[in-house]
Amino acid sequence: MGWLSDNINLFGLIAAIVILVLTVYVAGVLIKKMRDAKADGELTDHKWDGIAEFRNNLPIGWVVSFLVLILWGFWYLFFGYPMDAYSQIGDYNQQVQVHNKKFEEKWKSLSSEDMINMGQGIFLVQCSQCHGITAEGMHGKAQNLTRWGKEEGIMDTVEHGSVGLGYDGGEMPPLGLSKEDAKAVASYVMADISDLKHTKYPADVQKGKEVYNNAGCAGCHGPDGKGMPGMDNFAPDLSKYGTYDFLKRVLDHGKKGHIGQMPSFAYRNFNDTQIKALAEYIGSLQPLSED
Repeated sequence: MGWLSDNINLFGLIAAIVILVLTVYVAGVLIKKMRDAKADGELTDHKWDGIAEFRNNLPIGWVVSFLVLILWGFWYLFFGYPMDAYSQIGDYNQQVQVHNKKFEEKWKSLSSEDMINMGQGIFLVQCSQCHGITAEGMHGKAQNLTRWGKEEGIMDTVEHGSVGLGYDGGEMPPLGLSKEDAKAVASYVMADISDLKHTKYPADVQKGKEVYNNAGCAGCHGPDGKGMPGMDNFAPDLSKYGTYDFLKRVLDHGKKGHIGQMPSFAYRNFNDTQIKALAEYIGSLQPLSED
């Protein structure tokens, strides 16, 4: 009977016995009532097809049970569980932490190719339902991730704006730049601001810096693209664009898009290796079309 030393188990046993006794008692009362009761009393005005409703007060036993259940619910939520007792959720979280530590230790030296393969597996299981198996977003149902972390993604944001990242500065509206200026800004961000430090359009970087400063980008993202000084959550830190940190924020907080809400994936308890692998895989994708 060692299991009764756990307060929750003991409470569960007592509650089960009480429920059993009450069930037998109530069943007996109802059976007796069905056998002896007669249909008499004052009727309400509610009648349908010859059936009417008695004007009876609420049964005292039902009212008492309802109030007791509410009090028990408050006690259970705020005091009875999981204080000083076994917690399935806590046990699960501890096991996940132990597993993630072993996982990261085992796969800490993966090659870039292996990281991409790992990230592809995670993507197909967790992300492809909305973003599609090619990550193109299934005709706009979700973000086209083949562009994310690249010039194409920034150009798309400049053209259409950005919503749902939960920054204090609010949603980013479309900037109305020409395609040439948008490409130049994208090349500047990817070459000089993003920690990725690569661009497909190196000749446009200097022009992009001028457009960035003149078009108002620095007003939200800061003069160095790392956000406004002293206002960490005002707008995205563009030095993280395309990196593990940016992806981790989206996975932790979710993102509201034009067609719905991507939920937070914090419940999946992804470890750092898995998120880096996912970022590596998404970064390896290339847009299949110029949509």
